[in-house]
Amino acid sequence: MAEFPSKVSTRTSSPAQGAGASVSALRPDLGFVRSSLGALMLLQLVLGLLVWALIADTPHHLYPAYGWVMFVALFLWLVTIIFFVIYLFQLYMKLYMVPWPLVLMIFNVGATVLYITAFITCSAAVELTSLKGTRQYNQRAAASFFACLVMIAYGVSAFFSFQAWRGVGSNAATSQMAGGYA
Repeated sequence: MAEFPSKVSTRTSSPAQGAGASVSALRPDLGFVRSSLGALMLLQLVLGLLVWALIADTPHHLYPAYGWVMFVALFLWLVTIIFFVIYLFQLYMKLYMVPWPLVLMIFNVGATVLYITAFITCSAAVELTSLKGTRQYNQRAAASFFACLVMIAYGVSAFFSFQAWRGVGSNAATSQMAGGYA
C-alpha cells in the first residue's frame, strides 16, 4: 500500500483551453467538396437556386401552386446551405452526439418527397397559368425542369446517405465519425 501514491499519474488538462483552440481553427475541409456528398450538395444548391430564382422572377404570388414551389425550393436551399457548412467546416465532429448519417438520410428523403410534390405542382401549373411561348411560360417550364433535376439529386443523396447510415463498406464507428461521406 505504501507504493500506491508513486504509481498514480496526476496529469490534468483543461477543457476550456482545448475548446478555444478548436473554435479558432475552423478550416474548410476541401476533401469534402471533392466527395460525392459534397458534389451532390453543391449541385443541389445550384439547381435549387435556379428553381426558386426562376419562379421568383414571375408573378408567383397570384397562384398558390407557385407559393408551394417557392416554399419548398427556398426552404430546402437554406437547409442544404446549413448542412453544407456543417460538413465543410467539420462541425459534425464537434457535435458528435448527433447521429449525422441518420439526420442527413432523413433530410434527404424528406427533401426528395417535397421536391417530388414541388415538381409535379410546378409542371402541372405551367400551362394553366401562362401563355405558351411567353417569358413567364418559359421560366416556369425551366423551373419545372430544374425541379426535376434537383429532385433526382436529392434522391441520389438519399441513397448514398442510406448506405452511409447502414454502414456499407465500413464499420459503424468510422462511418459515424467520418460523417458518412466518401
